Amino acid sequence: MDSLVSNQGPGMNRPDASSTVEDPRARELAPFGIDSLEDDHELRSIADFAAQLCGTPSASVTIVEQDRQRFLARHGMEDRETPRSVSFCAQAMQQEGLFIVEDATEDPRFTDNALVTGPPHLRFYAGAPMITEDGTQLGALCVIDTEPRPGGLTQLQQDGLRVLARSALRRFVNEREAKLSREREKDRARMLNLVLDSVPGIAWSADEDLTFDFFNARWAEVTGVAPPKSLEDWRAHIHPDEFDATREKFAFSAERKLVYSDEWRMRLSDGSYRWALSRAVPIELADGSWRWVGTIIDVDDAHRLSDSRDLLARELSHRIKNIFAVVASLITLSARRDPTLRYFAQEMTDKISALGRAHEFVAPTGMVQENSLHGLLEQIFAPYVDGDTPRIAISGVDLAIQPRSATPLALVFHELATNSTKYGVLSGDEGTVDVAISHAGDESLRIVWREPGVPRYEQETEGFGSRLLRMSVEGQLQGTIEREWDDDGMSVTLDLSLPVLAG
Repeated sequence: MDSLVSNQGPGMNRPDASSTVEDPRARELAPFGIDSLEDDHELRSIADFAAQLCGTPSASVTIVEQDRQRFLARHGMEDRETPRSVSFCAQAMQQEGLFIVEDATEDPRFTDNALVTGPPHLRFYAGAPMITEDGTQLGALCVIDTEPRPGGLTQLQQDGLRVLARSALRRFVNEREAKLSREREKDRARMLNLVLDSVPGIAWSADEDLTFDFFNARWAEVTGVAPPKSLEDWRAHIHPDEFDATREKFAFSAERKLVYSDEWRMRLSDGSYRWALSRAVPIELADGSWRWVGTIIDVDDAHRLSDSRDLLARELSHRIKNIFAVVASLITLSARRDPTLRYFAQEMTDKISALGRAHEFVAPTGMVQENSLHGLLEQIFAPYVDGDTPRIAISGVDLAIQPRSATPLALVFHELATNSTKYGVLSGDEGTVDVAISHAGDESLRIVWREPGVPRYEQETEGFGSRLLRMSVEGQLQGTIEREWDDDGMSVTLDLSLPVLAG
């Protein structure tokens, strides 16, 4: 896959200049989502009740703009707006308390007002200002009558109008907060899309039914075609040799809501294929439904490098095995010329064979499948089988071991088995050696080699094999070794470092 090349110029992802609000009053009102509240049910209920409370034929929740006033919620009124120049509410919203005009024909501020001299022949007006805590003057909740009303409103009506105005104001403030929240959510989604479009890999998402509904821009850049909608649609984009297997693997993960991860070759826009690492994660949403999010990352270079290294590793492994065979042959040939070396030669040949089996266990060539302590011991003890019955029985915990610890382990247990063939259970036709493995603390593994019925034997001096045993345990495996006899036989206890064994 090619590296991501952005097709976005320096002006991309900036606010549209055409959407910039030049009108200062419009900028002040914009956060409140005025257009979305026209004929709002809650505001209409407030206007209806205000008219009923005050006994007027008309009432309105009015927003005052730069050049007009808008009646967002109306009762008994047909017009939706009038010029601001004739607005009573424009003055009402500048007051601290109620703004009441008992008879407009006798008020010098309104005697020449077009709403007074002409339709609707307004006479009585009472408005409660709608002003936010930060001082933004939105407009007023007003009640209107075509008849003068000496004495204005009763105290109850005045108090009620104020309460209703605060309710109307709260509706605007709530809409402002909701609008802000929506805009922030859009910004987050926009930023997330920008981030996803900038990553070098493909990102996607799908619903619970595995309908793929989102791909970042990288998909089109890599494939040059429309993205898949269903699982079967992926057939056109995955190499035929891998599609069926990876589809089955993904279906298995989807059914059980498990993380999916696989490598397969992906078809590019030029028809070629490159290795990719595909990964998908199930996510449970708040409503109990599920979604899938996934990524496709190019690993072709790493995959080809890994193939090259595997080939080199196989070649090295083959040469190492040849070296073991040559050394063993040289020792055997030397022993034939000097009979006094036969015992030493046999012992060295056995140790080299043990090293060979240990090498096969850890060789990165796929020759041996086991990667555990049990697997290594089974390889080492393979020669000690009587028919179908192993003479060395392994029990207890198992763990993965690192290649570095396999060689000293192979030497240690080969030496123990060799000693048993000379002096212990394996020197006879019957009997079984028990190898029990258990944890001895958080960072220690205990292996007990138990030979029942073996009498005590002593060596006058520490032989080569014993030195090798001690050096391997104490040095390379950072552990201890202790040999004990009791009435039931002999046991060797190894306490080994878990970090050294497992890495």
